[in-house]
Order: sequence, then structure tokens, then C-alpha cells
Amino acid sequence: MSTEKKEVIFKIQNLQTWFPITKGFRKRIVGYVKAVDDVSLDIYRGETLGIVGESGCGKSTFGKNMMMLERPTGGQVLFNDGEGGRDITQFNREEMFAFRKKVQMVFQDPYSALNPQKKIYEAFEEPLKTHGIMSREEREKIMQRVLAMVNIQPDYLMRYPHEFSGGQRQRLCIARALEVMPEVLICDEPVSALDVSIQAQVLNLMKEIQKELKLTYLFIAHDLSVVQYMSDRIMVMYLGKIVEVADSRTLYEKPLHPYTRALLSAIPIPDIHGVRKRQILEGEVPSPIHKPAGCAFHNRCPHCMDVCKTTDPKLQHYGEEEQQVACHLYQNGGKGEQ
Repeated sequence: MSTEKKEVIFKIQNLQTWFPITKGFRKRIVGYVKAVDDVSLDIYRGETLGIVGESGCGKSTFGKNMMMLERPTGGQVLFNDGEGGRDITQFNREEMFAFRKKVQMVFQDPYSALNPQKKIYEAFEEPLKTHGIMSREEREKIMQRVLAMVNIQPDYLMRYPHEFSGGQRQRLCIARALEVMPEVLICDEPVSALDVSIQAQVLNLMKEIQKELKLTYLFIAHDLSVVQYMSDRIMVMYLGKIVEVADSRTLYEKPLHPYTRALLSAIPIPDIHGVRKRQILEGEVPSPIHKPAGCAFHNRCPHCMDVCKTTDPKLQHYGEEEQQVACHLYQNGGKGEQ
């Protein structure tokens, strides 16, 4: 994606999603699971933003916040619909209905996303009816168009989900999301349940569709090789917070945060003679209920300083590239530990 002219489509400000923990008959709140904790970020129109991190870091909850499938407990999500940024957390029912047409989601498990008791035709027909396309001829024309995009035969519409392979089901889910011509596609680990050979087909298909329809992707995944292939920029999350944001090339060539370096060192090298120094993180991942004071990563960080134990680092720009990092190693003039 060109870095010269960028239009912000989502502006996220201090986003928080805390899930209450209750106890006893009266459901007394005794704590919170801080799934997303004070996240601020701009997402640009037409880009693919990759979101990575360990299981439980909050990346899937963040993706659901972008569609209001999980309502945040604080902060703003401003969506640029051509009339300026509007906070989707304040939308009424009619505004949310219009917004959902512009932002669609592809889930991790394609089988769970399709009703096993309904034929594919019914699954594709329902969202079109919901959004006001009452002509059967027009609905079938749209179905055939989106199926052609994902290389599925139109006569497959009369089959049930169990009659398809995993790759075919995921392609059907992508096609269904494209029916209403969205501007943004949120992909929550869309290929993690597929075989490696099928993953490549689906990823290439998604890139072609993005180029053709000028879509914006939020691509959530735990496979760093897949994220590198798909993404223009990458956001690294740890315990509900952003620890680093950079374009794909910069992040893989010059990672700054110790957590990012540890993640990248775990990527397998397709060369039996390749040598990479693996960075093993010690200690346990802290609980999202009782986060440690200061930097949440300090108990596993090999470069932990005294300030890390008391002060939470802010996400700040570093260097000439559009790279942001939340680490005391790079703040107040620090150059980090390489």
C-alpha cells in the first residue's frame, strides 16, 4: 500500500473491553478480565492490518469490537463513512444496521459459521433479503457473481455445508460476506483450520478479491508467516495492549520490542542448514485479571529495568519509519537492546 496518501477508515481511541467476573448468588462483581485495555490506533482505507499475539492477548475481542459483536466498556471507535468519523459505539439500531453492511466478518471455523440444517442457497439468500433485495432474480445474480469470485460452481448452492471440504466452506463464507459489497472485511484466523496447501489457495484468493474490490482487511492470525504474506502493517498485542506497530517489512527486519523479537524467532526456517538464535521467554503469562504493575511483559523480559516494574510504557513513534513501540528501552532517548 502506498504510504504517500492515507485515508483513515477507523480511528480507535482508548478502547477498552473488560469482562466482569461475578461471584455468589447476587452475582457480585469481584474483578474484570481486561481483554482489550486502552488501545489507540488508526486503520487506513485499502490496507491490510495484521494483528498477532499469543492466545488470550485480546486480538479476537478487538476484531469483534470493530463490528460491535462485543460492545466495548470504554473508548471510541470512529468510522469514516464518507461524512467524517462517527463513533459506532453510540449508533442506534438503524445506524448499526447500515454500518454492518459496510463491515463484514469471516470467522475462524467455516463449519460453525454455516447452519448445517440449511442449504447454501438459504444461507446466501438470507442476508440479501435482510438488506432489502427482494427480487429473486437480483439475489441469484449477486450469488452467482460472488461465487465466481471464489471459484465455486453456482449449482453448489443446493448442497449442504457437510458436503464441502474445509477450504470450500471457507471460500463460501468469504463469498457470503462479499454479497452486500462491504468496505471492510474482518478476518479472524480465516485459514488456521485449513491444511497448508489449502491455506495458500485461500490467501491468494483473498488478495485478489481485495485488489479487485479495494477492500480494507483486518487480518487476525497467530501464524506469523501468513501475517507477513498478507499484511501491509502489523500490530502486535500482549495482554490486551499494543506493544508494537510497524509496516510488514520493517517489523520482520528490525523488530524493536523484546516480545516481538521472541515471536519472530519462533518462525520455522525452511532450510535445514539455517541458523537462528531462538529467544525463549521465561516465566508465565500474567493473568489478564491481575495484571502486574508497570509493563505487563516485565516478568518475562530479558531486558527488564526498574522502571519497567513501576511505569507502564506508552506507545510512541521511534525512528524515521512509521514504527511505534511501547517499551522503556526506546523512550527518553533510549536505543534499545539488540
